[in-house]
Amino acid sequence: MDFAFTDEQQMIRDTAESFLSEVSTSEAVRAAMATERGYDSALWERVCQEMFWQAIHIPEEHGGMGLGYVELVAMLEQMGRYLFCSPFFSTVCLGVNALLVAGSEEQRAQYLPEIVAGKTATLAYAAANGGWGSDAVTATCAADGEGYRIDGSYRYVTDGHTAELLMVAARADCTAGDEGISLFVLPADTPGITRTWLPTMDQTRKQAELVFDGVTVGGDALMGEAGRAWPQLARVLDLARVAVAADQVGGAQQSLDITVDYLQERVQFGRVIASYQAVKHKAADMMLKVEAGRSALYYAACVADEALQGGSLGEGLVEAASIAKAYCSDAYFFNAGCGIQLHGGVGFTSEYDIQLYFKRAKSTETFLGDASWHRERIARQLLDGEAVA
Repeated sequence: MDFAFTDEQQMIRDTAESFLSEVSTSEAVRAAMATERGYDSALWERVCQEMFWQAIHIPEEHGGMGLGYVELVAMLEQMGRYLFCSPFFSTVCLGVNALLVAGSEEQRAQYLPEIVAGKTATLAYAAANGGWGSDAVTATCAADGEGYRIDGSYRYVTDGHTAELLMVAARADCTAGDEGISLFVLPADTPGITRTWLPTMDQTRKQAELVFDGVTVGGDALMGEAGRAWPQLARVLDLARVAVAADQVGGAQQSLDITVDYLQERVQFGRVIASYQAVKHKAADMMLKVEAGRSALYYAACVADEALQGGSLGEGLVEAASIAKAYCSDAYFFNAGCGIQLHGGVGFTSEYDIQLYFKRAKSTETFLGDASWHRERIARQLLDGEAVA
């Protein structure tokens, strides 16, 4: 596949880079990450009203821009580069995608315009068992009159303590694996929901625990067919993995850039350390990681776009998402780790931003499956012919 940005896509990327370089400075990131909310509400309002980014791939009939996943990924790469603290990933890459993939026409007509207006959303499905496949769904649901009752807990919920809309997965009693899973959409202030912020190593993207205790929802909250939602949920998660990979490529690129800037300033034995051949070789290795990761990412973005549009190339989403997530996870962690080493002792100190990228690299590496998990997934698909999720 030959790939090159169109003029419109290049403009979107350049606009995102210009805006984020101004509003997501080191000082702004540190200020946002010190709060429990994790982002500046006024800045998020600017993003929604001035930039209209939250609507980038929402269909035009629902008030969105109607663009594709490549445009979304180009923006996400810049957000990762500048560690942009916002509910964008949770709202757009989880909430919007869940509505586009699994929502009914009525649910899309109701909730997508609300997101266009600035409402935030997220997806909750995984328990604390450490899994990222269908086995991670442990919350239960049962028919309750004309609606459903949901009980259980969720961990690793991105922006779960601040989101205004929740898409949640739950399974019927006595089911396991891919069977019996249903998806629901509901307001976050529904009675019976307890939301708790979970401090983590990477404070540039907040996570929360959600506990559902006898939460009742109407039948109109069900997304798709009861007990048969895992294929749709799996597709949403693969779309999210491509989005995480975009964040990782941006972070890996910035880890390289700020490290090279430091190497050109730091003097040792009467020479800037960037002039030493061994240091140049390490920087070259970092650049190779970024470029290879970017290639995997934008192929996956094209596949994701086809998957959302119902194109034939979309059938390869599982493989493309896992390849991108595995390679970009390794690339980001490698670059951030090398960056700390090349900074020397100061790389671990709070004064230098490279440690923030190292934490984000580790956090995104494990989120939605680390590189080993995805390589095993690809191996099962290739060797056994399984359409694994």
